[in-house]
Amino acid sequence: MKALLLAGTHSGAGKTTICLALLAALRRRGLTVQAFKVGPDFIDPGHHALASGRPSHNLDGWMLSREENLAIFGRHAANADLAVVEGVMGLYDGYDPVREEGSSAQMAKWLGLPVVLCADARAMSRSLAALAQGFSRFDPGLAWAGLLANHVGSHGHADLLRQAMAAVPELPFLGGLTRRPDLALPERHLGLITAEDGGHDQARLAALAGWLEAGLDLDALLASLPEVAPAPPAPEPAPAGAPVRLGVARDRAFCFYYPENLRRLEAAGAELVYFSPLCDRQLPPGLSGLYLGGGYPELHAAALAANQGLLRQIADLGRQGLVIYAECGGMMYLGRELTDLDNRRWLMAGLMPLSFRMLPRLRSLGYREITLTVDNPLGNAGTVARGHEFHYSEVNGQEADPQTSANIYQATGRRGPQPDCQGFLRGNVLASYVHLHFGSNPALAPALVERCRHNQTRTTP
Repeated sequence: MKALLLAGTHSGAGKTTICLALLAALRRRGLTVQAFKVGPDFIDPGHHALASGRPSHNLDGWMLSREENLAIFGRHAANADLAVVEGVMGLYDGYDPVREEGSSAQMAKWLGLPVVLCADARAMSRSLAALAQGFSRFDPGLAWAGLLANHVGSHGHADLLRQAMAAVPELPFLGGLTRRPDLALPERHLGLITAEDGGHDQARLAALAGWLEAGLDLDALLASLPEVAPAPPAPEPAPAGAPVRLGVARDRAFCFYYPENLRRLEAAGAELVYFSPLCDRQLPPGLSGLYLGGGYPELHAAALAANQGLLRQIADLGRQGLVIYAECGGMMYLGRELTDLDNRRWLMAGLMPLSFRMLPRLRSLGYREITLTVDNPLGNAGTVARGHEFHYSEVNGQEADPQTSANIYQATGRRGPQPDCQGFLRGNVLASYVHLHFGSNPALAPALVERCRHNQTRTTP
């Protein structure tokens, strides 16, 4: 197979739009194409899946080890004709400004992939060559497929850029993509709109593919790529114990899940049963646990609050001991109330003694390493895991509740301890703003499944 990593000179250079165009163009040529996303992003992989027809998977050099990244890549790229890895931020940007950890450059070297560098070429000509020379010489360990100029004003502008780039032979000029703001996906807080709320339809994907092919000689690019042979991961042992039914909230309000988390839960013996907190009036029968991921509950607060029967059922089962793991939006759903940006208050499940308020600005962003301070559904005290925190809401009320512990995560980030990054535990209910990646610690998914397996509380069969 062949593969490449699509990187940008900076965030906003157009990586995601170009990646979707490339996936669509490859797919309509009859190729099986597998997409990946570097970093903790949930939204881009959803759009990748629409364009490629296959689930996209996260790779991350900070949350996950080199071996884990190679295993994810090998597992999902092995049966594809071509793999496209979309980078994160700028090519060399990662966990901090002085190391490559978590960067697209690190991932390209780990996977042995050539880099296509996407540059915003608005109002540039010879300066693009200077920019390209700096990028190409910054890290001699990288292999290059070439540079693709985005936001080009005209074919004449593209020709000027081509002439200028002759001064940087180590980074071949692949072409210029004209400005097409009509093809870009709209954004909102947390980034692009989700695929569930407004991804490209087939007509727009076809337009994206045509746009890319008009500015890029795709056949020449494919011919220039080296062959790669991703190593398949080692077989995993069969789960120990009877399977358990684990309910997973999945709809327009709850759609932020790492596919690897779900795969690891299945490998540990979970039968994943999807349900919609927006539409379903009761939980599926026979569940021994719930996984409530993140998403946009604030955009659907009225519908969630109106579904009182399901809210009461989840709260009652949580008080009776049902295992529930909730991340970010899932935690907000379990709280007492959610106040939106219009200052409207919506009653939620009331299982956790917390109230939440949406803010017009970003409240928290960054990687987190957490150490469990007490035994809980994800493992025993001392267990370490890595994840990411990104939210516009905050806890604006916490009632006294002797049944709830608020300090079960000892969290650190790039700047040291993060005391505001808390894990809340009530019986078998664990909730936090942090989206943990279960690949950061292989014991997390088996611990959660095992807690479900040995817990007697379950939904009505």
